Amino acid sequence: MEISTVLSVVQTAAIVAGGIFAGVQLRSLNKQRERESALQLLHSFQTREFTTGLIVVFSCSEGLSKGELEELIGDKIVEVNVLLETFESLGILVFRREISLDLVDDFFSGPIVLAWKKLRNYVIGVRQQNNRETYEEWFQWLAEQFEKRESTAAPIPAHIAYRDWTEA
Repeated sequence: MEISTVLSVVQTAAIVAGGIFAGVQLRSLNKQRERESALQLLHSFQTREFTTGLIVVFSCSEGLSKGELEELIGDKIVEVNVLLETFESLGILVFRREISLDLVDDFFSGPIVLAWKKLRNYVIGVRQQNNRETYEEWFQWLAEQFEKRESTAAPIPAHIAYRDWTEA
């Protein structure tokens, strides 16, 4: 076998090995990014304002108008807006594929869907008052994604779906 053929085979093998190595590194980088996204997501929900907003919203009835909601919750509107902006940010991140819909689903699909049901009229009222249809557009989009998913298959709670889970 000629030396040029041997060198060509070695060169091809090196390129293939480099491609495989790059693929493995890229996969590892993506997993690291997913872990970091999950941690950031977790931290974004660990504020007093967010938790208070969630409690306030869950204590409200569905169908309240903007005025009724504002009258009912008073100065807690600040915490409700923290909740709204957090969900709005999540919607943008999911749409741009910075974090996966499945990840957000695991963390907060229930609260997002419930919050949208309770805050829908409030959001619509703010949109009308300000003639701005884009107010909380990504929060609405995100809630509708989960509603679509749940319309075809009811969500199964983790304690049921993974009852037989064992540590590997």
